[in-house]
Amino acid sequence: GCIGSGVMGKWMASDLLEAGYTVGIYTRTESKARDLLDSGAQWHDSPQELAAQHDVVISIVGYPDDVEEIFTGDRGVLSDTKENRKCRLAIDMTTSQPSLARSLHEKGDEAGVTFLDAPVSGGDVGARNGTLSIMVGGDEDAFQEALPILEVLGGEIHLQGGPGAGQHTKMVNQTIIASTMIGMCEGLIYARKSGLDPAKVLQSVSGGAAGSWSLTNLAPRVLREDFDPGFFVEHFVKDMEIALSECESMGIRLPGLQLARELYGEVMKSGGAKLGTQAL
Repeated sequence: GCIGSGVMGKWMASDLLEAGYTVGIYTRTESKARDLLDSGAQWHDSPQELAAQHDVVISIVGYPDDVEEIFTGDRGVLSDTKENRKCRLAIDMTTSQPSLARSLHEKGDEAGVTFLDAPVSGGDVGARNGTLSIMVGGDEDAFQEALPILEVLGGEIHLQGGPGAGQHTKMVNQTIIASTMIGMCEGLIYARKSGLDPAKVLQSVSGGAAGSWSLTNLAPRVLREDFDPGFFVEHFVKDMEIALSECESMGIRLPGLQLARELYGEVMKSGGAKLGTQAL
């Protein structure tokens, strides 16, 4: 059962359908799941109904509040009795708070549902191609049970530790990307202002020490003025705010992350919340 059919979720559900899984869908707006339904997925009216008919529930939604609602709300995955619920394994692939992941793990245990936090990296390209990097927190036994499904969706799949460890690892990922995006944008500005051909510059630098996923996949989009979202600016800002909150609780200061949050705040103010992160 899949909850969420946005930029990432629609491709992940599609990959599962192509791999031969029986897939059920719930999303707040049924029309957004139309392509999946036409491809053989089955519609369900609530997370509760989805959990009643599927062994495994996978979620990838927008914000921690959304995660909490779909699992613990009135018609959430955990709202029914054990007898009425078929679901025994829940995998939340949203980038969310480590503390929420730990809380849902505890609540899942009480309800008879094993919970994994498994946020992903790789954007729409990784979701479409089934090559996502998947960072998992939870129990070893649950990880092994989930692995055949995760291998349909991703390439690099690693259990990072107990509940919440997947979310902490994603915060590391987002922290690295945050400063990388600043460097990528500044490099492209320098190339243009100095009279170079930015596309030719990318050919030289992408394969060297400056190389990165962002440089290979997002810089060409910038040069084409393609700012369609592989990952929304507003969701990246949410992630950075979670990371900065965790930094505060751990007593560390990451000025690169703070600067990226400020700069992406300017993108938000200019109306770019729904653009891709390359809009920076």
